[in-house]
Amino acid sequence: MNIYLIGYMYSGKTTLGHKLAAKLGYQWLDLDQTFECVFHSSIPIFFKRYGEEAFRKLEQKQLHATADIDNTVISTGGGTPCFFDNIQWINQHGKSVYFDVSVETILRRAAVSKKPRPILAGMTEEERAQYIRQQLDARMPYYSKAQIIFPADKPDLNQLVDLVNSDS
Repeated sequence: MNIYLIGYMYSGKTTLGHKLAAKLGYQWLDLDQTFECVFHSSIPIFFKRYGEEAFRKLEQKQLHATADIDNTVISTGGGTPCFFDNIQWINQHGKSVYFDVSVETILRRAAVSKKPRPILAGMTEEERAQYIRQQLDARMPYYSKAQIIFPADKPDLNQLVDLVNSDS
């Protein structure tokens, strides 16, 4: 069975994803990294060149390709579950875990990230907070359909392992 990690950017899906996989003896796959390798383009550049619709269609194809693998922890992009029928597909093909984080945690992690997000560049702190709140509000109907909700403001790997194992 695959485990799909969903949640907003800076929620910890990548950071904890490979650690969770190691603890479970699973493989780990990051859909955003895979996309960039397959299409030889960063996601922001792909967005600029081809638009979000083209990106989301290819992202969905990559998501569906994970049906061919097993025992893998898959870190999805922040918007992955929010398009097409992706959250339903994820729930039918594995176990979904939503990394629930506050706006304050996202802002704090963004400020110290080694991989800044262009979408937040050029905004004041208040504009960033407002943008993130709006996106979280829009995405919550999808995120809330996850089978497991993991409080990720102060993530505890052992708690995550217990949640994943107890909900088998």
